[in-house]
Amino acid sequence: MEVSNLWDKWVGEALSKLDSLKLLRSLRPLYLPNEQQQMNNTGVSGKEEYEMFDEVQPWDRSSVNVSISEPTYRKWLLEIPSSGDEIVHGESLADDTFGTSQQQFKRLLLFSGNDYLGLSSHPAVRRAAAEAARDYGMGPRGSPLICGYTYHHRLLESSLASLKKKEDCLLCPTGFSANMALMVALGNLASLLAAGNVPVKDEKIAIFSDELNHASIIDGIRLAERQRSVEFFVYKHCDMSHLRALLSNCKMKKKVVVTDSLFSMDGDFAPMLELVELRRKHNLLLVIDDAHGTFVCGKSGGGVAEEFECERDVDICIGTLSKAAGCHGGFIACSKRWKQLIQSRGRSFIFSTATPVPIAAAGHDVIVAFAFLLTK
Repeated sequence: MEVSNLWDKWVGEALSKLDSLKLLRSLRPLYLPNEQQQMNNTGVSGKEEYEMFDEVQPWDRSSVNVSISEPTYRKWLLEIPSSGDEIVHGESLADDTFGTSQQQFKRLLLFSGNDYLGLSSHPAVRRAAAEAARDYGMGPRGSPLICGYTYHHRLLESSLASLKKKEDCLLCPTGFSANMALMVALGNLASLLAAGNVPVKDEKIAIFSDELNHASIIDGIRLAERQRSVEFFVYKHCDMSHLRALLSNCKMKKKVVVTDSLFSMDGDFAPMLELVELRRKHNLLLVIDDAHGTFVCGKSGGGVAEEFECERDVDICIGTLSKAAGCHGGFIACSKRWKQLIQSRGRSFIFSTATPVPIAAAGHDVIVAFAFLLTK
């Protein structure tokens, strides 16, 4: 059976079990006051034509131009710990050691941030967040499964699914919570399909993880391990020979390979084409965390999978809006079945308050503006 069909079958069986237990959870999109009338008057988004700028603008450098007081700067150089209180109470209060005036500052260029494209300060993003905050406030402030899921959240999910060439998408509070939700849902999948209360070895899911994967992946797998439904294997960084050996020696039928697509600390890509070959050979589920590739790689900003032309061979794509998109929040681009399973069993999603409406509105505006620029 083809890889995706096999996993679809397993997920479908798990959803049927959840349905019989009355544990399937559904999203309930809400319209905020006056929102439906505004949509009817202005169309789906009501946005004006996006502005084009022919040269560098002041906001393009705002994400890298920072100021730091002389006392704090000297503390950094001497590696003296700071609680951060000096920026609130005034640098001069506790800085007699250095005898420096509160008014003296150093200007620095910040190269450690994740706002790769400088979009966090772009006028279109600012305007979208400000207009949404003005019109709707911060939102219902509840879990997405209760009252925190609105038209803006659904619009952002649909746009992200289209960007990632996936059937659907689940918006999460952060990229960390997205990885945690997926890994825990994988553990639940094995438990739901097990004949007994605890899966025996053949019923467990084997998860293979690159040794340099992000902490959110590692912590999610460790949490899933506590369910006694998954076994965890670590392969050497981007070492496909080691991964092949681990996969060949593993007798469990359900196998998952999860990897960062672009490793931020090392700057290298996962060997996507070799991973795709292993996916087909071992009927494994291929999951990538594309946090650092989204909006940076690929002709349309679709990420590393688009860059390597293997989007259809990636089953699940984790991403974030807090890096190149210049906003905040995480997401899981996947099939509708996987979305339903994760929103029903992913605890870090279920028990988190939904993304504030202005943040969701700004995130959607980034995607629309990005697509608009590519057409020019």
